[in-house]
Amino acid sequence: MGNITFVEHDGTQHTVVFEEGKSLMQTAIDNLVPGIDADCGGSCACGTCHVFVDPDWIASTGTAGDEELLMLDMTPEKMATSRLSCQVQTSVEMDGMIVHLPEFQM
Repeated sequence: MGNITFVEHDGTQHTVVFEEGKSLMQTAIDNLVPGIDADCGGSCACGTCHVFVDPDWIASTGTAGDEELLMLDMTPEKMATSRLSCQVQTSVEMDGMIVHLPEFQM
């Protein structure tokens, strides 16, 4: 377990406790963090769980797969640290991580 801080587009912060092995998306949903729509329920099919991982933490999220990259390519706000939160599994190394939310999901 550890803490992850989700930062809304307006700067509102939500620091939540995560359970190792759950996705960032599920962690946000479980803690009622606004801004993660997760329309497909985590199957990497919609892009509505797009996040910007703080650059200091991007290495801890692993590498995005081909399917995730295809979905991210359809996201107008895509940045170098963009990830689909449904594809990022939490680990102890993520304790203290900061994740920013886009203004709108696709």
